[in-house]
Parts: sequence; C-alpha cells; structure tokens
Amino acid sequence: MIEGQALNTIISSAQADYDALRYVSPERPCPYLPDKMARSEAYSVDQLNGAVYERLLTRGFRRSGRVVYRPRCRGCGECRQLRVPVKSFQFTRSMRRVVRRNADVTVDDGRPTPDHEKFALYCRYLDAQHDESMARSYETFCEFLYDSPMETCEFRYRLDGRLIGVSIADRLPLGLSSVYMYFDPEFAERSPGTFSVLWEIDYCRRARLAYYYLGFYVAGSATMSYKAHFRPNEILVGDDRWITLRV
Repeated sequence: MIEGQALNTIISSAQADYDALRYVSPERPCPYLPDKMARSEAYSVDQLNGAVYERLLTRGFRRSGRVVYRPRCRGCGECRQLRVPVKSFQFTRSMRRVVRRNADVTVDDGRPTPDHEKFALYCRYLDAQHDESMARSYETFCEFLYDSPMETCEFRYRLDGRLIGVSIADRLPLGLSSVYMYFDPEFAERSPGTFSVLWEIDYCRRARLAYYYLGFYVAGSATMSYKAHFRPNEILVGDDRWITLRV
C-alpha cells in the first residue's frame, strides 16, 4: 500500500516501475464478459489530490473508496475509460424525453454524507439490480461510497421531497468523474440513471468543466453499453491518448 504523495511520484515518471510497487489481485471471473478472467492492479491511498487523480484517469485508473485501481487482465484490454467532452455533447430525442419525464425532480448537491435513509435506498437498488455478490452492510456502504480520499460531490435527486436517487462523483480540475449512482427501483421507468448523467453533464457545463468521466466502457457488455449513447465521447487507448468512440 502506498500513500498519495508516493503515487504522485510514480505517475510523474514515464520510467516508473509499477511492478515493484503494485498489488495485483488474484484472477476471478470477469463481471462483464463471459468466459473471461479479470484481475486488477491496485494502490491504497490516504489522500488524493484532484490533479493527481486526473492524471491517473488518463492512465486507466479508477477510484473505489480509498483504493485506485486499473484492470490488468491477461490477454484482454476491453475495459477502457470513457469520457464526454462537455462542450460538444449532443442530446438525442430519447434523452430529451428523459429530461421532460423528470421535470418535477429536484436536485441538490453537497458533501457526501451517509445516513440510514440513503442506506435503505441503496439496499433496495441492490436487491433490484444486482445479485448477492455485493455486500449490504452499513459499514461496507460507507466504505464503498462515502470514505473518499479526495474532493467528492454528492447529488441528491428528490421527487416531492422524497429521495429517489443519489449520485457520487469526484471533482477534478478539468472535469467530474462519476463514482456510482443508486436509485429507488420504484421509479425505474423514469430512467433515473440516464437522467443523472444528463444532469451532471449540464452541471459540468455550468461549472465550466471540460469533461464528464463515465468510468469503464466494455464493448460487448450489456451493462456497459449505455455509456456509448452519450455522444460524442472518447475512449482511452493508451496513456493520455483519447480517440472518438465509433459504434
């Protein structure tokens, strides 16, 4: 495990020897592609500067709790960072329908703060969207989403005062990086996941942030395919090398 300053030193050098410092997880079945095995390179951080994390994103890393990681799978490189250039983003007709459908939803933002109302919402979301592989303890919920080593925002989506969705995102000098979004499955027909992405892209526009990072895009994965719909977008194909995704 290494701290943020050491990580900063590593990524500042093109000659960095990651093999000497990294933790590589054991292989496990890939959650996105059948018949594939997955493993990750990971580092634990106590503090993480936004500019440092922005550089890490351009090298294929993501953050989860106090760990930054990137895939290190044998014979597969399908997990690629995807970002939306905010100025050139274009709404589709279906996206405009989602915005109209949620015109009565209010959004406020602030520092991420866990509570039992959010935890209950999170558990309902997991029950509807995931199998039993994701833990459902309050401690794990806090560690996963609310124990952040960097500047992080929480967006709270409410309908008539009722909390129906929560989105967590990391604030960067040039952008916003989505961490996770969970919502009340009772309101799934409103497409709250899509609405949150659209609202947060607009938040970036108002805050004069250049990019909205959507995390990993995996071609051929049904659970990741929605990310390609936010266009134009770019995928990372090498250290700090982004190209327009064409699907």
